[in-house]
Amino acid sequence: MSQLNFLARCEMASPSGSGRRRGASWGRWVCAAWLTSAAVGLTPWAALAAEGPVRSGSGFTQEEETVIGVYRAAGPGVVHISSTVLTQDFFFRVVPEGGTGSGFVVDDKGLILTNNHVVENAENVEVTLADKSKVPAKLVGRDPHNDVAVIRISAPREKLIPLRLGDSAQLLVGQMAIAIGNPFGLDRTLTRGVVSAVGRSLKSETGRQIRNMIQTDAAINQGNSGGPLLNSRGEVIGINTAIFTPSGGSVGIGFAVPVNTVKKILPQLIARGRASHPWLGISGNDITPTMVKALSLPVKEGVMIGQLAPNGPAARAGLRGSQRRVRVGNYMVNVGGDIIQALDGEKITTLDDVTAFLDDRKRVGDDVTIEGLRDGKPLVVTVRLGELPEN
Repeated sequence: MSQLNFLARCEMASPSGSGRRRGASWGRWVCAAWLTSAAVGLTPWAALAAEGPVRSGSGFTQEEETVIGVYRAAGPGVVHISSTVLTQDFFFRVVPEGGTGSGFVVDDKGLILTNNHVVENAENVEVTLADKSKVPAKLVGRDPHNDVAVIRISAPREKLIPLRLGDSAQLLVGQMAIAIGNPFGLDRTLTRGVVSAVGRSLKSETGRQIRNMIQTDAAINQGNSGGPLLNSRGEVIGINTAIFTPSGGSVGIGFAVPVNTVKKILPQLIARGRASHPWLGISGNDITPTMVKALSLPVKEGVMIGQLAPNGPAARAGLRGSQRRVRVGNYMVNVGGDIIQALDGEKITTLDDVTAFLDDRKRVGDDVTIEGLRDGKPLVVTVRLGELPEN
């Protein structure tokens, strides 16, 4: 059966050295970086980056020259991240387990971006730089809802080659996509493909939708977690996060968190250790033609509220959740809850629309007016938004 593998919870190594994964649906990830430091006194990897683009007349095609140039610039910024998590075995003994993933440098003060699941619950985190030196890292902040984390290391500036962050809003399907990371422990492996699609939505481990995900056919596998997807200019356009796979390996359907999402939450992660997301406190179902027919609904579009978070914003405002479960086609669906059709007058047709509206237009503490139906009758309720819990 096909499954969605989040790449960066990486292969887990038991004390005996045998590999295993922490949870059946988790795997690993990728990374890269952009040269910004001077060439004087650089490490061998940085010296490679200082070579710059491949000279014309070298016998390579223009596309090959582009890819080689990106690799020379980005490779030195790739880091390998190892973490130790304490777990309990069958006899309730505390057992340390090791996980690995990737990350990339974002400034010359030692900040590194990666996936949340690479460092989640870690007792110790260690970073291996391009010159093979190993340094301890501290968690700065994390956002499990977007699977992003920031860690910090203390290292000489000449060893820190920051990444240049691009603009994921400008991506076009078909443009070049380059990934550099540590699949299966093979340091700084480059794979190349294209942006296969944009605007995808995937559920994070917390159950919240990660919006505007980038789909790519650049091969990413276990060990690539936390690293960037790059464009042909060497700019990071996303953090590689998941693959859809029937076999556990790459089949050319990978997903990256868009860099614009990262740029939006990065200041919060640095300043307060977490990102703030406005929250209604509901779950629900998109109304489909099948539901309309099976339930004789009076509307063709909208979101039917399934459950309300106890004492959450929507519950406190008096919204109503599902009353029963019925079979609709091949699925069991919570029905009988209020139907949301608009937020502040803007049409809503899916739960993704709800998340997008709140993320783009609202902040914690703002009011939002919900328009819809209850038992077929018009409903208007004002809700004061709360802050999305971490879990």
